[in-house]
Amino acid sequence: MEQNRQETKKKINIWLPLLISTVLVGGMYIGTKLQSIGHQNYASTDNSLVVNSEPGRIEEMIRYIEARYVDKVDSEKMVEQAINTLLKDLDPHSNYISAKQLSQYNEKLEGNFEGVGIEFIVLDDTVLVINPIEGGPSESVGILQGDKIITIEESIVAGLDSAVDKVVDRLRGEKGSEVRIGIKRGSETDLRQFTIKRDKIPINSLEVGMMIDEKTGFIKLSRFSATTYREFMEHVEEMVNKHEMKDLIIDVRQNPGGYLLEATNILSQLFKEKDKLLVYTKGRNVDRNEHQSTGRPFFKVENVAVLIDEGSASASEILAGAVQDLDRGVIIGRRSFGKGLVQEQYDLKDGSALRLTVARYYTPSGRSIQKNYGDQAKYDSDVMDRYNSGELYVEDSIKVVDTTAYFTEKGRKVYGGGGITPDIFIPMDSILLNDDYLLLRQFIPQFVYRYYEKNKS
Repeated sequence: MEQNRQETKKKINIWLPLLISTVLVGGMYIGTKLQSIGHQNYASTDNSLVVNSEPGRIEEMIRYIEARYVDKVDSEKMVEQAINTLLKDLDPHSNYISAKQLSQYNEKLEGNFEGVGIEFIVLDDTVLVINPIEGGPSESVGILQGDKIITIEESIVAGLDSAVDKVVDRLRGEKGSEVRIGIKRGSETDLRQFTIKRDKIPINSLEVGMMIDEKTGFIKLSRFSATTYREFMEHVEEMVNKHEMKDLIIDVRQNPGGYLLEATNILSQLFKEKDKLLVYTKGRNVDRNEHQSTGRPFFKVENVAVLIDEGSASASEILAGAVQDLDRGVIIGRRSFGKGLVQEQYDLKDGSALRLTVARYYTPSGRSIQKNYGDQAKYDSDVMDRYNSGELYVEDSIKVVDTTAYFTEKGRKVYGGGGITPDIFIPMDSILLNDDYLLLRQFIPQFVYRYYEKNKS
């Protein structure tokens, strides 16, 4: 009897790891099917998830190392290194994001964060308020521009070479929670104490919305967040109703992209025709998904210009590519970054996430503008290579990476494979890469606020 029990136990010990691995893989498969993919709204496919390697080996090795290695190891760090090793041979935009990093990324994309609503710099080891955000909790309790934050709760933060990240961590917190700060105002000797109730603070993706002449509006977008389309429409409405705007310039220079739907919603406002193809996405396990105009623009916009440069990527290139391919306006600037890949986010249970490239996007003419990423080092140095080749200064130096010709709606020839090439070239201002300028520009904010303190009138 005892012998039978031992044999049964031995068989269980043999099969248990395989059973657990099978359950884990099954759970991962179900998870990928149920996982929300956020704002991209891709249609799911019937393709089965294929596991080509034996499951559980990485976890098994880490557990063994943790249990038996001669020195203490950081298992969490080992897991992250293993994940990054898995991803390094994929494209440059498939990446693992830690829980802390994800929170920071999501704030920019969702268009808000929870905190006290203060913009500040550290000047001479002192936290100086640049601006209390309009309508935020700091403004409501009376914090003013130029105030110096000396204490947060009971801790002194002035004169301690305060790191910006540490100050941010102390000021941010859950909506409804409170933080007490001590403020030195002007030449006052006593600190003013303020208790601030944290709230949701908007992060605007639209930096500038203004008229530049009697009929032309100008909009500068820094990213495509969840609030970009709403911000865009509010400013266009104001410029049309108050200033009778006719033409529009959209500036997406140095805009790294964001949510695809925010870009296509803006594009749809530029076309009075319904069902015009604006962009489509397609991947190995993602069916073709088309985004088309609604034919319901709220305002009449006549002439359109889009400003791009080597920092315009992803959703910015979707906007520029559609305007160019459909001959809706003129593209002005320098060749864009060349990111034509679409990621979906898979949230992990510890709060971190995997952003995996699942599709490519294509402009209305059918071109992919993704530049080659076979050589990672070359991919990373692409912008500097453009500078060294003279492309940022001379139009004739623009490199046509893919010679396959595509055609706009009116028959103009355009190319893909390495960004959007502008219709009108504007060289880079050479001072932006001047060594003296790069050295001195870091001191400009400090100089401005020192001058402001002494010359408020």
